[in-house]
Amino acid sequence: MYFYGLTTNALLPLAGIPVGRDGDEPRFFVLSLVVISPTLAQDDYRYLKFLTQHYDAKPRGRDYRYCESMMKKRKLTSPCKEVNTFIHDTKNNIKAICGENGSPYGVNFRISNSRFQVTTCTHKGRSPRPPCQYNAFKDFRYIVIGCEDGWPVHFDESFISP
Repeated sequence: MYFYGLTTNALLPLAGIPVGRDGDEPRFFVLSLVVISPTLAQDDYRYLKFLTQHYDAKPRGRDYRYCESMMKKRKLTSPCKEVNTFIHDTKNNIKAICGENGSPYGVNFRISNSRFQVTTCTHKGRSPRPPCQYNAFKDFRYIVIGCEDGWPVHFDESFISP
């Protein structure tokens, strides 16, 4: 295998990877990267999508203008998304629900052990096409998320804590 004129056997020692006499180890290593990378990329994509749709650490306003601005900014308005909740906390605290700050809930979900500040944006029900108009509901509640490999990938909009 060549990369910018260098063979794999020439590149691997530069990266600190030992090369065996028969050259089998590097092929195995390169093959491992090819097999593992798509899985990591898919998990990264799902986590990044979760953050795009539901994470806003430092909100401004939290009224209908906030919802209309954030929904448009996060590209959740083609068509107008009916309901979306933004979580106002750190990424680490949200991720912790998938571990020590969460408990099993239902089949594949986890419920937070502590309350989170959230803003739920609800479409006013007019046209599903932009410009979208939203109501805002500020709350401090437990949240339910789906996790994969310890990372949040889904927010359960149907759960509203008492």
